[in-house]
Amino acid sequence: MEKLYEAEVTTLAGRNGHAKSSDGLLDLDVRFPKEMGGAGGATNPEQLFAAAWSACFGTSVTVAAGIEKIKIGEVSVTAKIAVIHDNGNFDLGAHLLVKINDVDYDTAQKLVEATKSICSYSKATKANINAIYEVVPN
Repeated sequence: MEKLYEAEVTTLAGRNGHAKSSDGLLDLDVRFPKEMGGAGGATNPEQLFAAAWSACFGTSVTVAAGIEKIKIGEVSVTAKIAVIHDNGNFDLGAHLLVKINDVDYDTAQKLVEATKSICSYSKATKANINAIYEVVPN
């Protein structure tokens, strides 16, 4: 196994703190969102996770299309990450809305299914996060 890349981010003071990457490209405050009783006004771990997963899934759709030899247009992925509280436990839920231009709905659905086994975030969260993958019609 070969490590291609490793991100390093240090966060001080958790959800009401500051996160900075070792290369300085990520340098931002994090806060509890108002919906969770926090002050808001800064990003939060769920937004960062949604950005990472949607970016990875979008690229992986392109990889799946290449494997299947399907010509596609622009890919848009919106990831919604929810914090779920149930009987004192906190979990995450995910809803990924995937739009693939220049293909019909059935082809898009086929590509989304194939992409779940390619995207590293989807593989890492499989059976750990209740994830819904929805194709958005063109």
